[in-house]
Amino acid sequence: MSSKNELPDELWRKILEIGIKSSNFIFKDLCCISISCRRLQRLSNEDSLWSHLLSVDFPNQISSPPSSSSPKSLYKIRFERERERKLLVYKRAVLRKESQVSEHLRKLREIEVRLSEEREKLKSAVSELSNLHKVSQASVALNVWQPEVVRGRQKQMVEQCVVPVESRIRALKMEVKLCNQQLQVFDKAYRDEKQRLDAAKEELQSMKYHPLRDYKLTSNESHENKMKRKKLKTCIN
Repeated sequence: MSSKNELPDELWRKILEIGIKSSNFIFKDLCCISISCRRLQRLSNEDSLWSHLLSVDFPNQISSPPSSSSPKSLYKIRFERERERKLLVYKRAVLRKESQVSEHLRKLREIEVRLSEEREKLKSAVSELSNLHKVSQASVALNVWQPEVVRGRQKQMVEQCVVPVESRIRALKMEVKLCNQQLQVFDKAYRDEKQRLDAAKEELQSMKYHPLRDYKLTSNESHENKMKRKKLKTCIN
């Protein structure tokens, strides 16, 4: 391409200004443009462009830069500070999520212990209830004729029972019913807590797995970088 067909600096400068002021260009775009050629490197480093980016990306930190610092240098300083701040915020969020996972695990272990205790209580009550039913049946069987061997075993069973059979059976039936109700409650609590744990683990995994994380500063950076590079290359050509 001959020099007479090249766009003058004024037009390139206007293109960059329009891109910056319309929020189509961000700091990454200017950096990409600056490495394309020396001419665009010089134009993309102009103070007016970086001053506008400063006012857009850091509206709450607007101040006149020191005489020794250019707007681009000031932007870099503020960008690094903002990235460090966002990194700390991100780390705190990860720590909070890890703490939530640990808390869910602790609650699950606690529910598991309660479930185990309740199952043992139910097992003991069912076993005692079964034995008392046998005693009750043996007590009734003593009123009818039976061989002496069978009658002797049943009489021994009844005499060894030191609690009121019928009242104890009623109490045990109530205890079994309550144990089953408690097990249902604990089972539901366990499932709910397990769902919360799985959700927290998934969120934690998604927070940690960001191989291309760059702690974006503005919403404008959500533009597709690939499309922008294609447009930039077409524009330069």
